[in-house]
Amino acid sequence: MNGMFRILLLAALILALPMNTFAQPGGGDRITGQPFATRSPVLARYGIAATSHPLATQVALDTLKRGGTAVDAAIAANAALGLMEPVGNGIGGDLFAIIWDAKSRKLYGLNASGRSPLGLSYAQMQAELGNKKQIPEFGPLSVSIPGAVDGWFSMHERFGKLPMAEVLAPTIRYAREGFPLTQVIGYYWERNASRLEREKDQITELDNFRKTYLPEGKAPREGEVFQNPDLARTLEKIAVGGRDAFYRGELTDVMDAYARRVGMHLRRVDFERHRSTWVEPVSVSYRGYDVYELPPNGQGITALQMLNILEGFDLRSLGHNSAEYLHLQLEAKKLAFADRARFFADPDFAELPVKGLLSKKYATERRKLIDPTRAQARLEVGNPRLYEGDTIYMTVADGDGSMVSLIQSNYIGMGSGLVPDGLGFMFQDRGALFTMEPGHPNVYAPGKRPFHTIIPAFVMKDGEPFLSFGLMGGSMQPQGHVQILCNLIDFGMNVQEAGDAARYFHSGDDEPTGEPGVEYGSVALEGGVSAKARTELTQRGHRLKDSPGAFGGYQAILWDPVNRVYHGASEMRKDGQVAGY
Repeated sequence: MNGMFRILLLAALILALPMNTFAQPGGGDRITGQPFATRSPVLARYGIAATSHPLATQVALDTLKRGGTAVDAAIAANAALGLMEPVGNGIGGDLFAIIWDAKSRKLYGLNASGRSPLGLSYAQMQAELGNKKQIPEFGPLSVSIPGAVDGWFSMHERFGKLPMAEVLAPTIRYAREGFPLTQVIGYYWERNASRLEREKDQITELDNFRKTYLPEGKAPREGEVFQNPDLARTLEKIAVGGRDAFYRGELTDVMDAYARRVGMHLRRVDFERHRSTWVEPVSVSYRGYDVYELPPNGQGITALQMLNILEGFDLRSLGHNSAEYLHLQLEAKKLAFADRARFFADPDFAELPVKGLLSKKYATERRKLIDPTRAQARLEVGNPRLYEGDTIYMTVADGDGSMVSLIQSNYIGMGSGLVPDGLGFMFQDRGALFTMEPGHPNVYAPGKRPFHTIIPAFVMKDGEPFLSFGLMGGSMQPQGHVQILCNLIDFGMNVQEAGDAARYFHSGDDEPTGEPGVEYGSVALEGGVSAKARTELTQRGHRLKDSPGAFGGYQAILWDPVNRVYHGASEMRKDGQVAGY
């Protein structure tokens, strides 16, 4: 083969490649798929898991291979993440899940969020706040009952197979022997440690945190081996004694005594009365796909409202992440978040207009408020009653076809800063999400669940499971859910590409805590959004700003019913992994 022929052959091969073969500057080249994709989807038949830590993913797969169900594997992985990623979750926090049970062919929703102290009245809370208008994000007033452990046992009782001692055994071993810290988690560990030290005046006791999470007086770094023997002993007690070990036993006594010592208002009776709640997931149809979220006290229906509004536009024709496309997304988000600030709360304490909020007619009326050429400074709350008629996300699927969409969190970073004596975990600070505004559905009351940001999601297509997915990250979650679904449904991306594509994050709306928003809010855009789109969004009146790390963490499992194969994706912005067999 002569030199000229070689050159011509090479040129022909290059011209034959797709136009998107060449990656963005700084990255490698992909022969197939979108140039921004970090990897191909992972395909498997018998079981698959996607979590934000590779070792937790392996714990889930090992559980499946030992004959465990998707729920067994999800609990095992969640326990591992509580140890390995304490910057986002742990047994001091809450849990929500959507479960597709292949045997009954039904979706089940679980709300495993905790309640405020029964012994702390509104008047007492107000007196302790003094001149403060909001509940602090750290310290004793921010703590509500941890719901995750009860959530594990509620799921396990209904859908588990392996003994809980076997399910928790891998994490107990890792806690005792140690595990190497990963890059992104190490970054957030140091940031959390610094922030808790800055907020130490709010936190009545910080020595237990330092002893548990700062070996040798500093945050562990990437590659260092971290051990948590206190958590190992706590999980052993739970493995043997069940949920009662945490809510009615020796561990309860330790938490009660600690609460009294540091000024928390939780008492043994609060733990004894706590129960998770099985709920019916709510849904809307988006271009033939049935998208499911959990009802309040979570914010899941915000994503459904956005989809209802966006369904009235031909998004595909606008081009992915064009200024026109992003503008419509942002304005729909502002409309949905205005309702979120006004209506979302514990349904046991307020009558919530869920049916009206999810009405297609209500979406039609709200859609009329969008100016396609100009950003709105402020979009007011609607009247849906007229139409009545810092977190981890993970997902697991098993060989029988059951799937679990699970999210778990301590709320802001590692939580309240308060670590009960010798137990190896931190109490969440979810109670900071109440408002003190009288008459608001989310106003503080004893024994009440606060507004929640963490939301799992699930999608059905023609009566079959299609997608178990989620995207953690506070108020990023609903807008992230919508971006993922538009990437999949409107733009035909595969399940990994849908997560790798550049995202937007809008902030600055009114909040369910009573915190007022600012005109226009602000928009953060990832680097993959073009300069042209940025310029045009600014011309439309959007306020752009940088917000590194604000774009959430995504995991997903898609089911192909034709070939009976799972397609899995993991978040490239985190340390995680999707794997199957």
